[in-house]
Amino acid sequence: MFGYFTVLAAIPGFFLSSLILMALWGVIAPKFGIDKIGYPMAMLITITLWLTVAPLVAAGRRARK
Repeated sequence: MFGYFTVLAAIPGFFLSSLILMALWGVIAPKFGIDKIGYPMAMLITITLWLTVAPLVAAGRRARK
C-alpha cells in the first residue's frame, strides 16, 4: 500500500521537473545554438531520465540492505 502512495506523491514532482527542465533549457539552449523545447518535449525527456535513473536507485538501495 505504501508503494501506491509513493507513486501518487511522485506525480506532481514529475510535472514540476518537466517545467523546470523546459525553463532551464530555454535559458541554456541559445548559448549552444540549440532549439528551445516545449513542455511536451520536456515531459518526454523527464520521463526518459526517470526511467533510466529509477532502476539504478533501486539497485543502490538493495545493495545497502
